[in-house]
Amino acid sequence: MRRSLKITGIVVGVVVALIVAAILIVPPILTKGPMPEALAAMESTATVTVVDGRPITFTPHDTPTAGVIVYPGAFVEPRSYAPAAHALAEDGVFVAIVPMPLSLAILGSNRADGVIEEHPEIADWMIAGHSLGGVMAARYTSNHPDAIDGLALWASYPEDGVDLSSWNGATTSIFGTLDGLTKVGDIDDSRPRLPGNTAFVAIDGGNHAYFGWYGDQRGDNPATVTREDQQLTVIEGTRAIVGEVVGSG
Repeated sequence: MRRSLKITGIVVGVVVALIVAAILIVPPILTKGPMPEALAAMESTATVTVVDGRPITFTPHDTPTAGVIVYPGAFVEPRSYAPAAHALAEDGVFVAIVPMPLSLAILGSNRADGVIEEHPEIADWMIAGHSLGGVMAARYTSNHPDAIDGLALWASYPEDGVDLSSWNGATTSIFGTLDGLTKVGDIDDSRPRLPGNTAFVAIDGGNHAYFGWYGDQRGDNPATVTREDQQLTVIEGTRAIVGEVVGSG
């Protein structure tokens, strides 16, 4: 009996060790980015101070009263979204890109809480998310409808069971027509679960990976637009809800 228990203990120990090893090793292997263009946007400028922390923050030198929280896509390095974040901060908006446990937003869907708590000077909050990050951004908005004033979905949509149709926040859904992961049909199916005033922005020829600067993505389709052009549309679409929220404040 003792020998049997000892063998069982060894087996359990090996299994636990393998699970821990997988947790520690697999996410860094799968995580993509950032590209050189993203790293360049991580530098502070005369108008924006960048802090590479947890979260990564982009603070305009003029005191901001509006903020955007960004949830990264699954297995995408958070700095991959730095160009968009820096561009928004240049408009006078505080931006925080939130790293997620094991690079999966589903494991940290409430991490916006900490950002909001640490910045009481911000009166208006918006949340943006790419892919799985957008799914969790929608979930967070559904669970905290009074805390969030705007939602930007980048190649994403609310999960089943999350209904924002009666929420009155500013909302945009930006998607690529050639996205191989979040397909146009997925976006169409999500329309009843989003507010009636949602701005749907189709990027003709856009794909999934071009929502960030992290290279290509397995299962995606080649884009027929440049990453730079797709990023401009993403930034402009997100700026639109920022303007709507700030303008109504």
